[in-house]
Amino acid sequence: MASTQPNSTIYINNLNDKITKDELKTQLYALFTTYGKIIDIVASKSPKMRGQAFLVFSDLAGATTAMRACEGMLFYDKPLHIAYAKTKSFATLSREDPNFVPPNAANASAAFQNGKRPREDERGEERKAKREKSEDDSDEEMEIDDEDDAPTEQSNSFSGETIPQQVHQATARLLCTNLPQEVTTDVLSVLFQQYQGFQTTQVAWSPQPNSEGTRVKMAQATFETAEQATTAREALNGFTLKKGWVMTVVYI
Repeated sequence: MASTQPNSTIYINNLNDKITKDELKTQLYALFTTYGKIIDIVASKSPKMRGQAFLVFSDLAGATTAMRACEGMLFYDKPLHIAYAKTKSFATLSREDPNFVPPNAANASAAFQNGKRPREDERGEERKAKREKSEDDSDEEMEIDDEDDAPTEQSNSFSGETIPQQVHQATARLLCTNLPQEVTTDVLSVLFQQYQGFQTTQVAWSPQPNSEGTRVKMAQATFETAEQATTAREALNGFTLKKGWVMTVVYI
């Protein structure tokens, strides 16, 4: 699976196969998340995959930085061997093709290694199964973050169907726009809860893409009073959530 072609997925081998799969995934995530956003980890204790893992980053820069920084690093008393993966990951293919559905847990690792996409009839069955399950309980893959998860708590006044109208006088409600796809309600709450009077945040997909045509998110943050909301707005308007993504905060 090693390749010299740049890829947002990296392939790691020479891993200590004495540790459990869950511990392996947890420790790999803890080590590599400092270099970029990890959206998926694939590891297995099967004979073909023993001592190997795939880490899927949200972008090529994160994967490259991680590979260069951690190549040869001792991990459970064994040096890591890292290279770009030969094929794209399921998570990456899902981002590029909204109709792509990964194979089920039983053949996930094999399909990943072969770089094959499921046949049309298989994809139809898998789409149906995916709709019936709220989350993947696969023992072969772990989704660190699901970018397609819709917010679970939405008020009638903030469904994401329309963009709330901005007002110029101070109010207790704030609208946050230009949010990258991986931002969740929990992530945004961490930013706003440091300000007095914070009540809730609600994240939803924006009905309109940004100027580059990229699908983005928006959010509502609610405070007890307009004065408290103003303090948060003045501090966080223009806050850089990630490189190239500057959040705008206005009153609604």
